[in-house]
Amino acid sequence: MKSRLLVLCPGQGSQHGAMYDLARRDPHGAALLAQLAPSLPDLSDPGAMFSNRSAQPAIVASTLAMWEALRRDCPQPALVAGYSVGELAAYGVAGAFTPERTIALAARRAALMDACVAPGSPQAMLAVSGRRPATLRPQLAAHGFHIAIETGEDSCIAGGPAANAAAISIPGARIAQLPVAVASHTPYLQAAVEPFATLLAQEEFGTLHTPVLGGIDAMPVRDREAAISHLSRQLAETIVWSECMDACAERGITAALELGPGNALSKMLSARHPGIDCRSVADFRSMDGIRNWLAQF
Repeated sequence: MKSRLLVLCPGQGSQHGAMYDLARRDPHGAALLAQLAPSLPDLSDPGAMFSNRSAQPAIVASTLAMWEALRRDCPQPALVAGYSVGELAAYGVAGAFTPERTIALAARRAALMDACVAPGSPQAMLAVSGRRPATLRPQLAAHGFHIAIETGEDSCIAGGPAANAAAISIPGARIAQLPVAVASHTPYLQAAVEPFATLLAQEEFGTLHTPVLGGIDAMPVRDREAAISHLSRQLAETIVWSECMDACAERGITAALELGPGNALSKMLSARHPGIDCRSVADFRSMDGIRNWLAQF
């Protein structure tokens, strides 16, 4: 059976100061990073590493630089999927936006999201595990929290007011606060949806070479209008990542490569669907190692 490759684009959480290093070992990746350099944040500041305005363009740049380094040696992907801001990067991989415009959109996206946080009312995101997401909704809602991302049968990410986070105690659940200060993918971000849709509508939209899996409904997106709707709505709607992983398996995906930084998505997909051969670029020490793995497909 012919291999069907999935390309995965990560979101925030795994960024680090050396996340461009592997792509820089390839001349194409290095050239793109040099071209993007004026638009990239300074990663030497640990405080900026996890701020929305720095993290989002930096993660997208890392992902696109790795794709630029590998795309000539990569079989044509059957599908591209991105987690949170990774969904924007996925459209860059699929050909909708140039790398420069994708980075610019990531920065504008971050600014619109930050504007949804009222002064003196910080937001927070929590990783919750040990309970089925459906059973958590009323208990989270009592503290002003909403499920932002469904990551598994008994795990999710929730977002809400930072002031209420410490008060949440749910029997049987493990709760950990994440280094994110905006309640992404919840109704708290509703004010960012229409402005971001307007920005996207003003962009030149290239031909999609590969369908992109929509995070809010796990359906493949193949055209401009659907892309604008999905990318804007996902700011304030739940990402059904567990359904996205199932959709990949249902569509016959046999291998998946996460473009980094980190390997959270490839690990999640491998655990849920062990029949899919999942790797991240973060698993390799060299570009040749990644290319040798890709050569088998």
